Amino acid sequence: MSTADPTQAPIPPRVPPQGSEPAIAGAPPAGSIRWLPATVVSARMETAGSRTLHLSAPGFLPTVAGQHLDVRLTAPDGYTAQRSYSIGSPAAAGQLELTVDLMAMGEVSPYLVEAVEVGDMFEVRGPIGQWFVWRPEQTGSVQLIAGGSGIVPIMAMIRTHAQIGSAATFRLLYSVRSPDVEFYRDELDALERSSAGALVVERIYTRTAPLGHPHRVGRIDQAIIQQLSLPPSSADGPAPTVYVCGPTPFVEVVANALVGIGHAPENVRTERFGPTG
Repeated sequence: MSTADPTQAPIPPRVPPQGSEPAIAGAPPAGSIRWLPATVVSARMETAGSRTLHLSAPGFLPTVAGQHLDVRLTAPDGYTAQRSYSIGSPAAAGQLELTVDLMAMGEVSPYLVEAVEVGDMFEVRGPIGQWFVWRPEQTGSVQLIAGGSGIVPIMAMIRTHAQIGSAATFRLLYSVRSPDVEFYRDELDALERSSAGALVVERIYTRTAPLGHPHRVGRIDQAIIQQLSLPPSSADGPAPTVYVCGPTPFVEVVANALVGIGHAPENVRTERFGPTG
């Protein structure tokens, strides 16, 4: 175990941005929130190239499922690097959970995935975001669509839904390359089994699927969305709210397909990430 001062996190000094680190849009207004020290209290590898960190950040405001935060690392020479990461922990949790994908040419993710240890500290700021959120008082049906690591804020919604025992219908359509890079597989399966039908999980693999997987291998398109997601209208209640998160091209395809099959644009909430620089 090691403990690092949050102003002295060991990142390479003065390395220019490489243009491949994911950054979720929606920076907070200046002065609305402040930087706080966060301590890593536990860590686990989620996949071979991603890691889940549990953080303690006293003074961090209660979260709403779907929000994100900023992480800031500062090198010994004063150079700083900052990125935004979705919060995966359920709303108002006492600890924050981040799951970070390794970006080989990134400035922040290599440290978080490969170097940071339990007891280390860095700075966080948040929570950020008021649009791409699910609140416990929402009782209508919800369609969740995630691409790759875009599952993280959606997992916060699913965990919150389970934690409060919500009866709202939740349906997840998760697109990922292959089972070995899938986040939270066992937990999602357990939550689906214990939900009494309130949560349904469908997976689409774009490159390699397990033997016997019921759906074709390939990218999500309008036909798959129409087949495996909630319809835009129902005689049983109001139209579902749809949350879509993933890389920018994925989000654009999915959002257009949703509107194409009849979902009202105002019912489709999106969060996207892409290269910086």
